[in-house]
Amino acid sequence: MRIRATVAAVSGALALSALAVPAAHAATAGPNVTFSAMKVNGGKALSLGATTTAKVKATYTVTHPSTVSLAGVDTGPVLYRGTSAKDADTQVISDDPGTCTTVNSTTANCTATITLPASELYNSDAGTWKTGGLAVDKKTEAPTWQNDLGTLPVRRLAKLTADAAPEPVKKGRTLTVTGTLTRANWETGKYAGFGGQSVKLQFRKAGTTTYTTLKTVTSSSTGALKTTVTAGSDGYYRYSFAGTSTTSSVSATGDYVDVQ
Repeated sequence: MRIRATVAAVSGALALSALAVPAAHAATAGPNVTFSAMKVNGGKALSLGATTTAKVKATYTVTHPSTVSLAGVDTGPVLYRGTSAKDADTQVISDDPGTCTTVNSTTANCTATITLPASELYNSDAGTWKTGGLAVDKKTEAPTWQNDLGTLPVRRLAKLTADAAPEPVKKGRTLTVTGTLTRANWETGKYAGFGGQSVKLQFRKAGTTTYTTLKTVTSSSTGALKTTVTAGSDGYYRYSFAGTSTTSSVSATGDYVDVQ
């Protein structure tokens, strides 16, 4: 991942102050703490729009010997795309140190927030990120890093439209359903056509709640969709896209057609 700004600019106060790790302390032993139960965004994939700045909640547990006081330690989650959470070129650290609640003499449950601006990402950054933890001794500023605490899918937000015509239409006549599949371009701050994708045309009969797939259409190079069906009964037509490992799933709002 190539963050298009320094980590400090992306991650806010935490990287600038409490959890900043001066090079002079790189060889000093960090706090004797262990992270577990790390969950970012509730364990759900995060989809970012073209100009979205997401503030994502993280929860985690910190375990430490009874001789170590968390009052002298700042902790927080880390998102990273490299091999290690401590690689500054691929990390995003939480905005502020986590707020922790003591469970017992060796355990605390913590929450923190990570800010992730789409404007600081390249499109190639979409995919599965790793989660880690960082603890910093307040006195010595020595860090403890922990890798591989979980994953967070980060996806480009997709949009989809559907329009069935003519409306109304006589039963047995041909309906043309058009639409467009687009997705966020983080580098331009706009949405662009997503071509070559399989998109399902679905129908929901009036008075029912379930959509049925009629056929699959491939989006053009500009994301355009177009196909025809035979009008049978009143109902809603929509396109539905299952998503990819880098792009969110999306279903268009159903377009109602009156069949006479």
